[in-house]
Amino acid sequence: MQPILPLLFAAIVGMRHAFEPDHLLAISTLVARHDRLRPALKDGLLWGLGHTTMLVVFGSLIIFSRATFLQSPYFEAAVGVMLIGLGISRLVDKNSYRPIQLSKQRAGFAYTVGLVHGLAGSGALVLLVMSEIRQASWAIVYILIFGLGSMLGMLAAASLMRLPFTSRMRLGRRLQAGAVVLSSVLSIGYGGWMVWTHV
Repeated sequence: MQPILPLLFAAIVGMRHAFEPDHLLAISTLVARHDRLRPALKDGLLWGLGHTTMLVVFGSLIIFSRATFLQSPYFEAAVGVMLIGLGISRLVDKNSYRPIQLSKQRAGFAYTVGLVHGLAGSGALVLLVMSEIRQASWAIVYILIFGLGSMLGMLAAASLMRLPFTSRMRLGRRLQAGAVVLSSVLSIGYGGWMVWTHV
């Protein structure tokens, strides 16, 4: 009997995975520069694509080669460093504090952020998958469906995280700046915690 139930469950778990704290903090720094929904959703989709790409590539490598080094906690520390960098860059970017912003951020940046997150999560995900599914081919399918679910979740997260920064909300300059500082400090703090606990 094929593992249909775990495969169906994978999409739900993937969507929930998109709402983990480090993912939300990263996507908030990406979409905050957008005033319109479409570019924010594009960043969310690109993050999801990068995340799924790395999960499939490194997940397959772990499954077929049993490469335990890919489960290193240093990958989680790398995510922490990235969150610190995103938070700092947002704090020092003058455009972050403008009530109305038109982003010229390169699309590939969101994809790269997704790649880093996918790299960090590959080992843990594969351990979970292999505890439920013994066949390597079905394990890869599970990871792919999980990735697609995370893409849908990140699209939803991106649309929600952009709301405080859109002109339709008509936030004042001080409130806008406060939201930027708060999310940036959270990103830096959580990133620092990830580095501290995984090094």
